Amino acid sequence: MRKQFGARPSKSDLEKYSKSSYWNGKIFENLEETTMEFALSNLPKFLHKQFCQKEDREPLEPLPILSFDKEQFESGNHLMKSIWYGHSAILMQLNHKNILIDPMFGLDAAPIAPFKVKRFSEGTLDLIDEFPEIDLVLISHDHYDHLDYDSVLKLKDKTKQFYVALGVKRHLVSWGINPEKVTEFNWWEESVFENIKITFTPTRHFSGRGLTDRAKSLWGGWVFKTAEENIWFSGDSGYGSHFTAIGTRLGPFDFAFMECGQYNENWHQIHMYPEESVQAAIDAGVKNMMAVHWAGFALAQHSWKEPVERFVEKATSENLKFIVPEMGELFNAKSINNTEFWYRNVL
Repeated sequence: MRKQFGARPSKSDLEKYSKSSYWNGKIFENLEETTMEFALSNLPKFLHKQFCQKEDREPLEPLPILSFDKEQFESGNHLMKSIWYGHSAILMQLNHKNILIDPMFGLDAAPIAPFKVKRFSEGTLDLIDEFPEIDLVLISHDHYDHLDYDSVLKLKDKTKQFYVALGVKRHLVSWGINPEKVTEFNWWEESVFENIKITFTPTRHFSGRGLTDRAKSLWGGWVFKTAEENIWFSGDSGYGSHFTAIGTRLGPFDFAFMECGQYNENWHQIHMYPEESVQAAIDAGVKNMMAVHWAGFALAQHSWKEPVERFVEKATSENLKFIVPEMGELFNAKSINNTEFWYRNVL
């Protein structure tokens, strides 16, 4: 159980963090003031809803995932093609390189808590065995629903390299990953990987796996730019001016994976409402997009379908291009299937 926590920052880690302009001497800070204070007056209402109003927060049956077709995934040209596995787990091929983003394939998003947060789908860890060798794994931040101990153990021997938010390396090393395989990123820092320029972008969020390491590592999103495409993974975030900054510096984007789900009025500053997710895409200059961070776990009190329903309604009203792929479905930056809404047929 203790392994799940990862590692605390060492003295040398703290010295490295101090070189970041986003480190205040004790913790990393967001670009704009962000509070996560929970008013005690709201607690009775919150607890009642959390434990007594559970209708529709989870699907009645496990959500299916289409089988992985390795031949189909590896065929074709060098342009982006991806598969979404629920929540924020994405398998991508770009420039013929296999990339995994936030590969949380575990069955529990709260492995250290007294109550499980069970995944909506079954057997997801076994999917890793079916995947080809992974050239690059990217970790946006160290929360349990994005950085999963069991998934990392299965990926350890089939992954060539890891790109992670500043401060996350210590967890991977404590789990047996070779330190030389892990590169940390500050906000706006970039690296060229196999002719793909990858940039770590700011978000409005936080980090931590225990009671003592809150904001002791960074959080963010990723941009993948090739000679022909520009792809953005927004990362977990509250709404803010950083989306316009990302679009100005790195956009426009051919495709974006937009965080959408697990929001609540009590933590609105660190997770967007679906309408804000669409607005963030507009701010950044996104041409085509999809909602992620839903259909994996019930981490908030909305129904499991609500994030995508509100996202689709807002995107449609704005005449924006978007897709709603099934879990396990192969798609690309130009896919358009916004007339097929698989979730509507699932209870």
